Amino acid sequence: MTERCDVAVIGCGPVGALAANLLGRAGLRVVVLEKELDHYPLPRAVHLDHEMMRLFQTAGVIDRVLPDMVATDGHLHVGADHGVIRYMGTVGKPKPFGWSNDYFFYQPELEAHLRAAFAENGAITLRLGATFTALDQHDDSVTVQFEADGAQQALTARWVIAADGARSPVRKALGIALDDLRFEEPWLVVDAEVEGPVTFPALTGVPADADLQRLSVMMCDPARPATVVPGRGKHRRWEFMLLPGEDDQAMMQPEQVGALVGAWMKDVPHTIVRAATYRFHGLVAERWQAGNVFLAGDAAHQTPPFFGQGMCHGLRDVANLAWKMDAIVNHGADPAILASYQPERDPHVRGVIGAAVAAGRYICELDPAKAAARDAGIRTAAAQKAGETAHDLIPAISAGIVLAGTAGAGVRFIQPILADGRKLDDAVGQGWRLFVRDDSVTGSFPRVTRTVAASLDDAGAVTAWLDDHGVDAVLLRPDHCVFGTASGTAIDLIEARARALGLALETA
Repeated sequence: MTERCDVAVIGCGPVGALAANLLGRAGLRVVVLEKELDHYPLPRAVHLDHEMMRLFQTAGVIDRVLPDMVATDGHLHVGADHGVIRYMGTVGKPKPFGWSNDYFFYQPELEAHLRAAFAENGAITLRLGATFTALDQHDDSVTVQFEADGAQQALTARWVIAADGARSPVRKALGIALDDLRFEEPWLVVDAEVEGPVTFPALTGVPADADLQRLSVMMCDPARPATVVPGRGKHRRWEFMLLPGEDDQAMMQPEQVGALVGAWMKDVPHTIVRAATYRFHGLVAERWQAGNVFLAGDAAHQTPPFFGQGMCHGLRDVANLAWKMDAIVNHGADPAILASYQPERDPHVRGVIGAAVAAGRYICELDPAKAAARDAGIRTAAAQKAGETAHDLIPAISAGIVLAGTAGAGVRFIQPILADGRKLDDAVGQGWRLFVRDDSVTGSFPRVTRTVAASLDDAGAVTAWLDDHGVDAVLLRPDHCVFGTASGTAIDLIEARARALGLALETA
């Protein structure tokens, strides 16, 4: 008999593993197919932001992953003259979302933690050594063929999430092309275990609150653009742009790697963990959905790493899918709401990729005169937006299941820390949440948690958010994005939610 489940997740990297945890926690039956017998043992992704930490809260895995996360102080870009041209620092700044803006981690540890959570997060089955081979779509299900234990096997799922990486066999099986955003640069990535502080060249204009050991530093030096980022424990990463005429294989040789990283460590003992060349791309799948199959993570898009958002995109993808699948299976929502997946996520991804590509183009400038002009222009622009942080780069959701035209629709809602030390989501719960200014604001509904802002011991943060947007009520989606806002009453807001989900109001 063919195995059956609600969702088959193909690929068990961080994106696939978070998808399984979110879906399993919602009570859906999940089968995860992973072709490797063990998670990849070397670091790949190294950065995530506050929004991902909040998603780990949602998935119930935050206590597992937090001890191995390193909160850092932001990003510093250094120009051709070794002077600072852009500083996106977070020292001493508020944490409106409840978490530090930037965290660095060691991917093998993160994957292990996410997989360990499967046992406590519902009916999740992990099939290791299971290689996807084909799929066959039906009206309301998908049959997935895979090879495991030397035999061809199959399972049937209502939906499939393909989180199977940049080379995605699922995407290729579906014949989905990639939209090339015309950015490709070769870089050498080096990971090392370092026994002491990294040595930086003499820099000018470094802000007084900037600790270079706690920042990701981008050297926009036309002699060789490079990045150095902190990591957990002794882990550090360098990324060096390959110059015209340099050969990938030659640059990965130990003597070349040693020459490049040696200047940053002087006499500090260190061990090279890996050195590999990559092509930094800007690519987006033309279709993210084919019937009941959904592409997520690198299978759907590939982002230059200059703002560390590549893996973050994938985690947002599966958070978007998970709450909608939960709504359909557990609450009777119309399956058509899944058609909002690409309209919500694609513009978001393209916006961030556009910013990363723009940054990549100025970072990768090799002409000294053009680099000098670039530095002058960036310094002028940076002076006009003092206080910039990386989370300012993330746009709102502009289409899909949002009440367009209402103040703040589509933005990520704040998560203040309450006086007792709890974060907002831990105090009021997950799912759909309605915050109203006071008891005079009417409107409530089953499966929507109503909270009076005036009752929160949050130093007035939620009330201030309502004031800033000129509204009396805000309705949040389960992925912490604002569905919409209203004044006077929340009744129309609740009714709009029911319509958006395809629910009869009396059973919403």
